[in-house]
Amino acid sequence: MARTRKVIITCAVTGSVHTPTMSPYLPITPNEIANEAVAAAEAGATIIHLHARDPENGRPTQNPDLFLEFLPRIKQQTGAVLNLTTGGGLGMTVEERIAPARRAQPEMCTLNMGSMNFGIFGMVGRYDQWKHNWEPAFLEASRDLIFPNTFKSLEFIMKELGQGAGCRFEFECYDMGHLYNLAYCVDQGWTQPPFFVQTIFGILGGIGADTENLGVMKRTADKLFGQDYHWSILAAGRHQMPFVTIGAAMGGNVRVGLEDSLFIGPGELAKSNADQVTKVRRILEELSYEIATPDEARDILQLKGAENTAF
Repeated sequence: MARTRKVIITCAVTGSVHTPTMSPYLPITPNEIANEAVAAAEAGATIIHLHARDPENGRPTQNPDLFLEFLPRIKQQTGAVLNLTTGGGLGMTVEERIAPARRAQPEMCTLNMGSMNFGIFGMVGRYDQWKHNWEPAFLEASRDLIFPNTFKSLEFIMKELGQGAGCRFEFECYDMGHLYNLAYCVDQGWTQPPFFVQTIFGILGGIGADTENLGVMKRTADKLFGQDYHWSILAAGRHQMPFVTIGAAMGGNVRVGLEDSLFIGPGELAKSNADQVTKVRRILEELSYEIATPDEARDILQLKGAENTAF
């Protein structure tokens, strides 16, 4: 693993897992997403990871027009690296998933590194009433749904967005096999270092939120990628802050945001993404870590620069 004194904070501001019923603070409209992203950047987020939602009902959408309602605003008001999803939402086709990134050609995109069960149906039983009818059905559908990321689609996305548009990837690895999938893609010449490897813990269907697994994933990535990668950590729900703190102490970068957890503390909803960024930044700085600026992250990850995007 390549080491630097600078810690990159990624903030994932809305995602496609949580639904409007779950928190009144989840940003839905383009205006809310833009405001949350700007506030997170001002709080210290280096990279802003972005999804879009239907402004009428909060359902995840990959409509490129909606992304272009907030991307220019965020770019104008911050220097943050903007990172677009290619995961989209459960049930979308690969073409639907990459449409916003194909249009906007951002500096970074996420790329999920393997097909998997992605079980979010467990949240259905936590709520008696829903703001929108689509919510429980959307969650329940994950009981019998594979989130597909085949080698054919991985090759297509890496060549279309990486080689074709100069995008770098946040390689999302939900299990050890996903690290080996990435190593295979590297061997095929589909992507080049440095790699930004995001290890993800606590999603049903992926590796569990057990602190021993942090070491397992890091050792495996060290073996496969040596000095060619930068490690980052995220964990779902209540595991978010403990995991990223431990991961940072092991030399990793961190990801927070309402996509990954709606909470700021036990039983306490985060009122904004900036709340989570502020908290993790305080923890890191009290541990004597320095927070990377966006331009430092661009240098570390060898990004193409905001001026070379299409928005």
